[in-house]
Amino acid sequence: MVLDVYDLQGGYGAKTIIDQVSLALHQGEWLSILGANGSGKSTLLRLFGRILSPQQGRIYLSGRDIHSLSPTAIARQLALLPQQQVLPDGLSVHQLVSLGRSPHQPWWQWDLTPNDHNHIEQALAWTDMDQFRHEPISALSGGQRQRAFLALALAQQPQVLLLDEPTTYLDIRYQLQLLELLKQLNQTERLTIITVLHDINLAVRYSDRLALMRQGKLLAIGTVTDTLTPDILKQVFDVDVAIIDTPVGPQICPYPTIF
Repeated sequence: MVLDVYDLQGGYGAKTIIDQVSLALHQGEWLSILGANGSGKSTLLRLFGRILSPQQGRIYLSGRDIHSLSPTAIARQLALLPQQQVLPDGLSVHQLVSLGRSPHQPWWQWDLTPNDHNHIEQALAWTDMDQFRHEPISALSGGQRQRAFLALALAQQPQVLLLDEPTTYLDIRYQLQLLELLKQLNQTERLTIITVLHDINLAVRYSDRLALMRQGKLLAIGTVTDTLTPDILKQVFDVDVAIIDTPVGPQICPYPTIF
């Protein structure tokens, strides 16, 4: 297992948001976390990325307790793309993406190696950001910034990639382009991916497994076939849905509801 989580509980200060979550991911698996607003999806992702410390429970990254690892050791294996990024002052796209090589450099090394440059160029190409390499981050659109920060994460060469609402600022073309890219990396590079998504149909289309949350608890986890049922979706989202077979697999259609 590349990521093992046991009885995880956590939140902010003394407030518990995540309660008794356990799951395990194989290398090369794609898990999407779904749930209503306030169900704890982003908090769970922050716990996985060691942004938050758990109140109890354990997280193991490639068999080692993540809280026994240094930040640099974690960054060599795991990358997190948050929903809101902090915009660094004055950095160009190329300079931002270059920061992804920092975990792979010894503290005394300032210059990028040819290998570093190769990974930076690959990340820019994968995200279609090469044409913006000299643009300042502050001058980019929301969607372009999202792709630039994804390139930064990919330049780290992570084994596990955590993404919190990666399609938020993208139009439908770039949503599909980004998810197709992630699927390609998932399959060819054996990249393990955990996404938090609001769009259930996109999650169903691209993920190997779904984790459905309600009020900080893991209500269901399993394959699309196991978890994509009207009963489970009613419990999670409080809406009635029909499951429809389409050329891209099962998709959901919510019934109109009068509130």
